[in-house]
Amino acid sequence: MNRSMFRLSVVFAFLSLWLTAAPPATFALGSTISVVPGQVTSGTPAVITVTGTDFVDGSTVVLLENIGALSTTFVNTTVLTAAIPASVPVGIYDVIVSTGTETATCADCLAVVSPSEPLPFARPQFAVYTSKLSGSVKINNEVTLKVVMENVGKATAYNVQAAFSSTDLVPAKTGGIVILGSVDYDQEVDVVQTFIVSTQIVGQGLIMADMNVTYYDAQGASYSDIFKLSIPVSGGAVSGGGGSVAPTTTPTGVKSSQLVITGYSSTVEPLQPGEQFALNLTVQNMGNASAQRITMIVGGGSGGGGSGTPGPGGVSGGGGDFSNFAPVGSSNVQSLGDLKAGEKIQAVQNLVVNVSTNPGAYPLRVTFSYLNDKNEVISDEQVITLLVYSLPNVDVSFYRPLDPFYAGQAGVLPIQVVNLGRRFSVLGNIKIETQNGSVENGTGLIGSLDAGGYFTLDALFTPDQPGTVTLEVVIDYLDDFNQPRVITKKLEIEVQEGLIEEPAVDPSLDGDGGQIFVEEETTLHKIFRFIKGLFGLDSAWPVWQPAGGGGMDMPPVEPVPALPVPGKG
Repeated sequence: MNRSMFRLSVVFAFLSLWLTAAPPATFALGSTISVVPGQVTSGTPAVITVTGTDFVDGSTVVLLENIGALSTTFVNTTVLTAAIPASVPVGIYDVIVSTGTETATCADCLAVVSPSEPLPFARPQFAVYTSKLSGSVKINNEVTLKVVMENVGKATAYNVQAAFSSTDLVPAKTGGIVILGSVDYDQEVDVVQTFIVSTQIVGQGLIMADMNVTYYDAQGASYSDIFKLSIPVSGGAVSGGGGSVAPTTTPTGVKSSQLVITGYSSTVEPLQPGEQFALNLTVQNMGNASAQRITMIVGGGSGGGGSGTPGPGGVSGGGGDFSNFAPVGSSNVQSLGDLKAGEKIQAVQNLVVNVSTNPGAYPLRVTFSYLNDKNEVISDEQVITLLVYSLPNVDVSFYRPLDPFYAGQAGVLPIQVVNLGRRFSVLGNIKIETQNGSVENGTGLIGSLDAGGYFTLDALFTPDQPGTVTLEVVIDYLDDFNQPRVITKKLEIEVQEGLIEEPAVDPSLDGDGGQIFVEEETTLHKIFRFIKGLFGLDSAWPVWQPAGGGGMDMPPVEPVPALPVPGKG
């Protein structure tokens, strides 16, 4: 017996030692996780976003080494957010997502740096110092633009090229693209591009041109910088040696027309994906000469160039950007007629928001092509901004049939909020209000709802009086531009008269020949009578009315004969 006990103790000791030495099992979630941003500053609280798959409510984000679990928010099955405390020391950390039974690891995904520590990487970066225009600034003349820029980054830029675009200047010779090759750190380069003046710019103080510089670093990462160049002009000869504008005589009595959008509005507010709307534009001639045969091109386009009567071919309105807004019912090209100096005109364009457009602020180009008093073709191009929202589409109803409501008696309101939209929505507090009663447990926090997801709330409602009662359900939330908004839904319920129970009088009592007061039968009475019937008891509901009161009389009670006593005759 002692030997058997010894053997068992040896086995248990071996199992305990093996379980202690064995590493814990690690399970992988559906895919590799990623962390954004990959770098935060020590001493400042931050929030990181972890993306992956198969996340569940209750998932936890953990930092290694020796940091432990972070305060984690479950957004959906693919997104978690975690708060990085300010006390996290400087270092490189592994980020782990744990669902309780499964884990996924992103090794060295988060760098915590000192506020004064330089970036752990270097990249090329360009800065523009000067831009000078030389030549005679007249329509159809050639001018030369010289831009001086420097690589102020900490790395060499490879395959550098600059692309020019302007509404007043047409690139010549190079097609608007200048190849610069490799530019070392702290090296200056001159970008020279020849243009042809395409519009009448006499009287204008500035010419606007865009220079888009693209390049790569040593690891093959691509970069793009867009510089908007404001080039001063005088409309006369410009010195070519230093590139500065030479003094000229200010033109007097110059007549020119200029069309400007002074106001615009939409017939639908707010704009959402799939929404059709009319864009109303107020166009005013801000010049001192008439604009003739005005053509408006929504989305951007051109109306030809040069002087003299326009030839065949008309305007080009098919080269605009219609990825977010597209014309409906008519094309994006309209004729507005003539407009005298200082006059205004209202223009309307029917558009639709693409169903694939995400919430945001989107610029929309509008071009006006017309003839001036010299019969020259002029194009004025402008940009307006339209805001696109993705507001929640929810349904508020009851998730089951209502029980009967009686005045003065509490009943349950089974409220349900369903997300009918195609996108994930985050809602705030829900509140049930009414003027004809009191509501208990009528508030709650909804939070995030997936497409087709729902939220339920069971509130107690005590109506004050019978009739139709209107309930108002109010839901607070923030829209895509962080502005507070409210969803209001109304529900109606029917309230019946309250039940009054009258005491029944014992028939054996004196007075009025023995009346029986029968109260109205309720649902509880029916259930009680049903149970009595199961046990073989009398389950009939009394229907006798007071004797002599015009109703049925109480039937006489038959005497019960006495049973004989044994042993007695």
